[in-house]
Amino acid sequence: MFEYDFMVNAFAASGIVAVLSGIVGYFLVMRGQTFAGHALSHVGFTGATGAVLLGMPPIWGMVGFTLAAGVGMGALGEKLSGRDVAIGVILSLSLGFGLLFLHFFTAYATQATALLFGNVLGVNHATLVLLAGLAAVSLVALGVIMRPLLFASLQPELAEAKGVSLRLVSVLFLAITALAVAACTQIVGVLLVFALMVGPAAAAQNVTTRLSAGLLLAALFALAQAWIGLTLAYYTDWPTSFWITMLAALVYAGSLLGRRGH
Repeated sequence: MFEYDFMVNAFAASGIVAVLSGIVGYFLVMRGQTFAGHALSHVGFTGATGAVLLGMPPIWGMVGFTLAAGVGMGALGEKLSGRDVAIGVILSLSLGFGLLFLHFFTAYATQATALLFGNVLGVNHATLVLLAGLAAVSLVALGVIMRPLLFASLQPELAEAKGVSLRLVSVLFLAITALAVAACTQIVGVLLVFALMVGPAAAAQNVTTRLSAGLLLAALFALAQAWIGLTLAYYTDWPTSFWITMLAALVYAGSLLGRRGH
């Protein structure tokens, strides 16, 4: 399997993205903003198709649009959790514009399928370097805001009273989430972001309440899903994204059973 360069690239890319998604997803689940993360992926689809329309690499359009949308959503502050209807309208509108852009260039239908469902086996060296860069920037930024982020997430009223800007923390965190979503869509696609961003993190939080252990478990769950999914896809010739989502469901179901057992 590792005799092929595309498989080596796929394992490297999925490993980078899985660790990033698991860690960022942990805070996304803890803050109850999973729907916002899903909306960002749809906005990214619009950005990617718009970039293709202009003759640019899709990933740059995806990064630009998700980052702008993440900052915009973060600017709504902690009120975001109560605005699911507005977010739902935004994500459906984003998909609509994405389909409109594709209408003008029907030759890019294959690229649209890759954007929607992922194409980890098509990752080249340049994309791999970009994913590594996105992951490094995101994780460093997350480390910088970790303390105020935890404070604002667990005790927002007290954090605000102590001088922590909830709006600024929200903007910075959703900007980081946007970068993670843009990276994640390269592996599992726009429609299946939950498989790596939410599934492993939610399972980890079912298993342990400790932050360090939870972050480690979320990253390990996501990594296992990605690498085992790739291996199964290689030997069965079934889509990689199918196996990753199936494993995500199994891991989450297992975490629920384990929690009930206690």
